[in-house]
Amino acid sequence: MAAQSSSEAVVTVDVHTAKDLLASGQYSYLDVRIPELFNKGHVENALNVPFFLSTPEGRVKNPLFLEQVSSLCSKDDPLLVGCYSGGRSMLASVDLLNAGFKNTKNVGGGHSAWVEKGFPVQKATAEQ
Repeated sequence: MAAQSSSEAVVTVDVHTAKDLLASGQYSYLDVRIPELFNKGHVENALNVPFFLSTPEGRVKNPLFLEQVSSLCSKDDPLLVGCYSGGRSMLASVDLLNAGFKNTKNVGGGHSAWVEKGFPVQKATAEQ
């Protein structure tokens, strides 16, 4: 048997639960979308570390993803991992769990479900 985690090991929460966990002040939101999408709208105070990068060759996995997350968070920090719809964040959550991040939850439905429920979104402004 392989020791590697799979998506079955990842806990997925819906956006209502994610919103409540963020309101508790104990969780941070890690948005794994590319910066261009993140800047169009994201959960307030979210961290942005893209899981995939856009390159001239197409979309590739960010080779520095775990290193970049580790520079922002400790492996004990409670993290909610989100993307646009929940697919990339599931892959990112598996990698984070495999790397020893213990309190990681995937946000099912991601940003699109968050917006659909009318939850607040923070946007970057061009003037900044």
